[in-house]
Amino acid sequence: MSFLIVLAALAFLMFAAYRGYSVILFAPVAALGAVLLTEPAAVAPVFSGIFMEKMVGFVKLYFPVFLLGAVFGKLVELAGFSEAIVMAAIRYIGRTRANAVIVAVCALLTYGGVSLFVVVFAVYPFAAELYRQSGIPKRLMPGAIALGAFSFTMDTLPGTPQIQNIIPTTFFQTTGWAAPWLGTLGSVMTVAVGLAYLEWRRRSVMATGEGYGDDTAAHEPTAAKELPHPLLAVAPLVLVGVANFVLTALIRDWYGEKFVLTPDLLPGLHAPVETPIKTVVGIWAVEGALLLGILLVCATAFGRIRAAFAEGTKAAVGGALLAAMNTASEYGFGGVIAALPGFIAVSDSLRKIPDPLVNAAISVTTLAGITGSASGGMSIALAAMSDTFIAAANQAQIPLEVLHRVVAMASGGMDTLPHNGAVITLLAVTGLTHRQSYKDIFGITIIKTLAVFFVIALYYLTGLV
Repeated sequence: MSFLIVLAALAFLMFAAYRGYSVILFAPVAALGAVLLTEPAAVAPVFSGIFMEKMVGFVKLYFPVFLLGAVFGKLVELAGFSEAIVMAAIRYIGRTRANAVIVAVCALLTYGGVSLFVVVFAVYPFAAELYRQSGIPKRLMPGAIALGAFSFTMDTLPGTPQIQNIIPTTFFQTTGWAAPWLGTLGSVMTVAVGLAYLEWRRRSVMATGEGYGDDTAAHEPTAAKELPHPLLAVAPLVLVGVANFVLTALIRDWYGEKFVLTPDLLPGLHAPVETPIKTVVGIWAVEGALLLGILLVCATAFGRIRAAFAEGTKAAVGGALLAAMNTASEYGFGGVIAALPGFIAVSDSLRKIPDPLVNAAISVTTLAGITGSASGGMSIALAAMSDTFIAAANQAQIPLEVLHRVVAMASGGMDTLPHNGAVITLLAVTGLTHRQSYKDIFGITIIKTLAVFFVIALYYLTGLV
């Protein structure tokens, strides 16, 4: 019975997300409903002592990353940098390689720190025109955008500032550059197989005589206008990547193993405040890199962004709040579920998977699929089972860097099921339906999921980290 209660709570949250209801509202409802069926007297204490503690703890750690990432992405959009990058990619890669152009642009923007949702809005008008001129069916476009924005640059390529690569750092005391060889080779596999799949789909569909089709969305490229130079446009993205790498190394040198704030330094303190640097170095490095990127955009394109700066940053802040609170609610949900007796049966079943990396990958990607969220599913899994993952990895003498990369990649595996928010947004922006285009998105989902197990096999065969 206790297992069925946990299963029902997960199913309810999945249903709510699929139907478009707010996870912020329904994650606590699902969690506390499970507690009510298990131990009614514990509902209020669990809400205050577990759900809210976990939720607030998540916001404390990760909200600055959500906020700075959203502001940076919005300013890149307002400055016209994203348009300049798209046009340069079309010019240099060529219109005949439409899929490669779309994947390259999406990858560059997401690896540079631009939000996945911003990338969809920025790239779509140009992708639509590119597909139209090339005579490629529009319904194949979401698969290309998904490969470029929702896969390897989100969680596989080392150093990506996306939140899916940052969350594991606080659990495993790693950095965003964890397992660089495995991450790079996993990215190469994902891109190679993904592009081969997209090209196969393009050739097979166009062989039937199908053309671009009816454009059901009213999005068109903006009228011709003077765009920033591509090198200037890409400079903030490069700066974020370089600064993230440099700060990851420098922060430890500056602060050592820990930093203690004492009343001698800040007289208003009543007691010392100690910060273990290992737990925050990955977060601080990304925050510093994004802040430098924001400053560079402001310094080089203030004239372009000045008129819309106030409204644009307000929208970015609102989006960051919503995204952070959604994931934090799922994290609180995971903390509550992990405390229930029914979860013991789940964790015991997962422990029967003998390999620690396969165990972690299956656990994380399953929960990401159920919740329809990479960061949400990973948060639930790590809130509930991170200690188990770490103990199993240590026992098998597997570096936590490898565990970090496997967990991050697994979060972006089966997360893109039909109820995923990014998938729904992508289809809404392109004016397409699940029936028309989800097949190709799911194809990329399968490839990305297989990439996780490719990386696991690669580690065991070669010992590469």
